Amino acid sequence: MESHTSGPDAETKTMTDPDVSVLFHCAPWGGLRESQVQVELSERFNKQTDVVLERHIDQVWAERVSKEPWLFNGAKFRLHSFCLVLPSSHSSNTFLDYAEEQKRAKQVDFGHADLSSDVTNLTDSGSSKDPATCDSGEFNGITLKRPLPLGPVLYLRLGLTSYKDYLGTNWSSGASELRQRGEDEFSDPLALLAQPLGVGAVVCTRDGQVVMIRRSQSVAEAGGLLDIPGGHPEPKVVCERLGHSVSEDQISVVVMQQKPDAVVSELFSSVCAEIRDEVNIPLSSLGEAVLMGIALNHTSAGRPSAEFYISCSLTSDEVRKLYWKGGAEANESTDIIFTSTTVSSHESCDFLVGYLLARDTACCSLKTDDGVWMNIKTS
Repeated sequence: MESHTSGPDAETKTMTDPDVSVLFHCAPWGGLRESQVQVELSERFNKQTDVVLERHIDQVWAERVSKEPWLFNGAKFRLHSFCLVLPSSHSSNTFLDYAEEQKRAKQVDFGHADLSSDVTNLTDSGSSKDPATCDSGEFNGITLKRPLPLGPVLYLRLGLTSYKDYLGTNWSSGASELRQRGEDEFSDPLALLAQPLGVGAVVCTRDGQVVMIRRSQSVAEAGGLLDIPGGHPEPKVVCERLGHSVSEDQISVVVMQQKPDAVVSELFSSVCAEIRDEVNIPLSSLGEAVLMGIALNHTSAGRPSAEFYISCSLTSDEVRKLYWKGGAEANESTDIIFTSTTVSSHESCDFLVGYLLARDTACCSLKTDDGVWMNIKTS
């Protein structure tokens, strides 16, 4: 993605990733809180594989490690698919399943105005069983782990993968061939891809600035490009919180299936931890993480990332000073850059509910308390 500086004499272009799209955004519902996300963990949601693919992954990993010996093969969560349950004032609830949209990298865009047409087009089933009244059981094939809140609920179907698998599939030069094999053999172009679920954060400071960092040339991907803070939720952290001290290669879905809420907690807390480690902002200065949607990075064959909005009680100057003091992962970036908000009725943004990434412009879609939409641009 290419973003442009603002102002009458702005000529400089700052490069960010050129091929990112939004698969699903939560703008119609003001974003989703932690209580509105549930997960289903199963080995069924792991990638498919065979001897030939595993040999290829081993070869790619060996080559990368020989050049970058600091690379670490950690376990990651694999996003298989997801669905949304919308509460209804009627006897049934709307059930939206995005499995096919994710496979085809089709954007689910509810737009900023008329939401009803998109919801109608995507809905192919309802249910006479109201999940809001259920403590457990199944709703349209989804196992409910707790009663539903009043708002919409996003269900993530997760398996396990690894960073090694990611480099050998999504980031491999043979990714397009793997997509075709997946389509031919499993009717799913993503079947042979690692698809690790990442997290990213649009951090808005007290003076209405959004934080971006320039990635170091030493990182494994997108070196030298602008990015928002982010990383991955860690399965090992979930296991440790559940009282299981295991190595990366001993992590299993079975352990985490006992308490899927711990996975949701890690999803939301990991993005705050990434901000702390990459930008050096204390957790105490960060607000609640609000899920804005899911983006796809097509440079890495459609790797998914959960994108969040997080307010920061510090000003941009205060954040800048903390950044240059260095955090735990200071080596992953070389500079910090702030984007300013363009607001029609407010000088700052109170709440960011969704963002749209276009191929030629860096644009975040924002909404204030009075419902005014605006954009942020690189300044």
